[in-house]
Amino acid sequence: MNQRERVLIAACQLPNQDDERFQSSLNELVSLTETAHGEVVSIVTQKRQRIHQAYYIGTGKVEEMNVYIEQEQIDLVIFNDELTPSQMNHLADFLEVRIIDRTQLILDIFASRANTREGKLQVELAQMSYLLPRLHGQGKNLSRLGGGIGTRGPGETKLESDRRHILRRMDDIKRQMEQVAKQRLQYRKRRKENQAFQIAIVGYTNAGKSTLFNRMTDSESFEENQLFATLDPLTRQVQLTSGFHVLMSDTVGFIQDLPTALIAAFRSTLEEVTEADFILHVVDASHPDHAEHEKTVQKHLEQLEAHHIPMLTVYNKMDLVTETFVPVSVPHITISAYQMDDIHRLFKRIEEVILKQFVAYQLYVKPSEADYLHRLSRQSIVTEQTFLEEQELYIVKGYIHTEHPMYYQMRIDN
Repeated sequence: MNQRERVLIAACQLPNQDDERFQSSLNELVSLTETAHGEVVSIVTQKRQRIHQAYYIGTGKVEEMNVYIEQEQIDLVIFNDELTPSQMNHLADFLEVRIIDRTQLILDIFASRANTREGKLQVELAQMSYLLPRLHGQGKNLSRLGGGIGTRGPGETKLESDRRHILRRMDDIKRQMEQVAKQRLQYRKRRKENQAFQIAIVGYTNAGKSTLFNRMTDSESFEENQLFATLDPLTRQVQLTSGFHVLMSDTVGFIQDLPTALIAAFRSTLEEVTEADFILHVVDASHPDHAEHEKTVQKHLEQLEAHHIPMLTVYNKMDLVTETFVPVSVPHITISAYQMDDIHRLFKRIEEVILKQFVAYQLYVKPSEADYLHRLSRQSIVTEQTFLEEQELYIVKGYIHTEHPMYYQMRIDN
């Protein structure tokens, strides 16, 4: 779309939300709207003891919104929570404009970002799971979904026409995803058999994960200053400072109140994280809510049962930090992904942290065993390699993962 849609945002603040958290949520919704190419004209908020059962916000506020919508030629209203099917119906009868909620907006952005077959299938399934209970009696609102934000993906296929068709399509997608999941499992098995050490990059959306991934791997994954720039995970081989080779994966960004349909749909993609040997948690240090973002990611890692995996917190975008910065996580490093010196420091820091998970070894290797020396340099962290002329042997010192097959084959000198 060339012309940005004019958007009115509506939000309700409950007693359990402090002003800071509520404002943070609103700021995020504005960013999400801009990512979807919408222009936020105004924000309507209301403090309530509880959400209005029929209209989400009070009827008086809805009437005010209707007047404003007509005056300012608003194209779309986005609500800062997931609306129930009943609330969507009542609001569609009251407001003469298209309506979507926060979940629908996030799903729409995901639909525009997915590139791989798996990513597209996952988004479509999430959208259908969300829309199915909202089809009944939604004729008025759905008839307005002719184009624009909230209509990408299956929204374009007139989902309201045939519920049975949707259910059949959902079953078909699930079957296809099972096949893709099997292929991914085989791929992961092969990586394990090859004893590849796996590092997953995680973080809040727009923390700079893809930029960091590109600088560390010399790749060209999509990077832009917007939310959910990366949806489809990429994996590349990387050589650390000592020569140790690892596989590094860039993953989808997390967000507060991520729709459950999306967490379920992206489970197989997020298994890249659960299968990792090490996690790099990237945090945008310049963001005013970076501490809250850290907590959100930690919560998602716990849900994925990945919180036990060794982790290094990478406080990124330090070039944009204007005040004194106090890191809260240990171990950590502060960097700017655009500074190559910082990338080199990060490689060293990763090795320092990994060393604590490995065990030390000392070996004597014959010069004729060049292949063995090469394998040691790639599959373990070699800290010292010296040739002893009198014995005509190499003395090799380093660290290795106790689960690596080479660990059991070593002639360890105690």
